[in-house]
Amino acid sequence: MQNTHGQTDRLFIARLEDMVRQCERSGFCVYSRFLDERQCAEAERWCRRNTGELLYALWGGYENARRKMLVIYPDYAADQYMESFPMKCLTFTFRTEDTLTHRDFLGSFMGLMLKREVIGDIVVDKGVAQVLVTDVAAGDILSSVSKIGRVGVKVNDDRPFGLNTEQAFQEIGGTAASLRLDCIVALAANVSRENAARLIRSEKVDVNHFTVTSVSHELNEGDILSVRGSGRFIFAGSSGTTRSGRLHIQLRKFI
Repeated sequence: MQNTHGQTDRLFIARLEDMVRQCERSGFCVYSRFLDERQCAEAERWCRRNTGELLYALWGGYENARRKMLVIYPDYAADQYMESFPMKCLTFTFRTEDTLTHRDFLGSFMGLMLKREVIGDIVVDKGVAQVLVTDVAAGDILSSVSKIGRVGVKVNDDRPFGLNTEQAFQEIGGTAASLRLDCIVALAANVSRENAARLIRSEKVDVNHFTVTSVSHELNEGDILSVRGSGRFIFAGSSGTTRSGRLHIQLRKFI
């Protein structure tokens, strides 16, 4: 597996190292801002090897959040660190006949000149949305936002997160010659194996949030596959072979 985001990764690792130093010097919990899924995976991998006697955790405000904050803490703070994550849950209500999307909310927040790292998950339902943000961003949003796009909204910070976050999937089945990445990408993106290989070598395919450029990389059941322009998939496994020896493959596409 090859990670092609070298300069960005070096800066991110430097931030993690600085968090460890801060925690060691102060003896207090040290929190990051919101990390995306790839950064969460990188932080998890790095912290397992480099935090020494310090402990760490990732939390996004609810179970299975996609964007999370990292905390590094001493063992004697194990009972307190969850209470101090610098985030708030904002609840937006609007008319049920109005339609708002994740993109509408994110665009409005970007319009306030807020950086992406101060905004966690955005979950939208009929007439209501809940957004996890940093404490500082919460103040800006509460004092400034009365509309999302052209839709009037009311916003408060007095409700815990409680919306349904169950992910919907489209089931995709097919056959492939093997579990090689080029074979599975061809099925997921509905392209030829040659074009799948081109996508992989062009750094347009991620496995478990990291870019992979080897066409022969083999997938394991449960791997998350992202193909630029085609979406995100879970490799749900293979079940037997056809008479010609091809594998029956199951994918689940995020929708």
